[in-house]
Amino acid sequence: MDEIEINSLAEPDLRDPVLIEGLPGVGHVGKLAAEHLVEEARQRAGAAGLRRRVPPQVTVNDEGVADLTCAELHAVTTEGDGPDLVVLTGDHQAATNDGHYRLTTAFLDAAESLGVETAYALGGVPTGELIEEYTVLGAVSGAEQKATLEDAGVEFRPDEPEGGIVGVSGLILGLGKRRGLDAACLMGETSGYLVDPKSAQAVLEVLETVLDFEVDFSSLEDRAEEMEEVVGKIQEMQSQQQAIPDEELRYIG
Repeated sequence: MDEIEINSLAEPDLRDPVLIEGLPGVGHVGKLAAEHLVEEARQRAGAAGLRRRVPPQVTVNDEGVADLTCAELHAVTTEGDGPDLVVLTGDHQAATNDGHYRLTTAFLDAAESLGVETAYALGGVPTGELIEEYTVLGAVSGAEQKATLEDAGVEFRPDEPEGGIVGVSGLILGLGKRRGLDAACLMGETSGYLVDPKSAQAVLEVLETVLDFEVDFSSLEDRAEEMEEVVGKIQEMQSQQQAIPDEELRYIG
């Protein structure tokens, strides 16, 4: 078996496509945002994809059926004059440093073959505390990109995120820059304790503005209400100085 097996499911005809990456990370912010784009696109216009399988792990669905772990590139057409999207989703990132570089290179190769010249990596930046006002932080591959993002409400803070950007999101900026791609990372503030639909929505609202398309947030808002109930329980326990059960803090996305 090849180290990276690529199955091409379609050859989509896309208009000025932009890569959107949303793999698992802090608060599952990027993952939620990317999957929401794909689900909404399927309801409107359908989504084609490229599939990558990464041994040696399998995922198991609700019916107990296993399949090799993979990431997918979905071709998403948008309405209006904005660009179409190539959305990268998946359930896992690589387990090794070398794996991150190899996979990101494969993702960028596939995206460029579809005509991508611009990329946005989506993720979360932890605050360590529950928050109500959601800010989106930014990082870019070139200083000339900052003004447009700042106009959309993105903040650029010195030395944040602390420690830099790890995983595929960081490498899309670093490796993308070497390829001449205009790449940016949008990071929604999140506690880091829970799956955060509100932070995912804040990130998508920036993309709406920058790329000029519309997203229906109904399902994300429903998930946010569910999470607010969990947060309410946590705050109640904190006020009573009770220990927070592990099941209340687990990722449920």
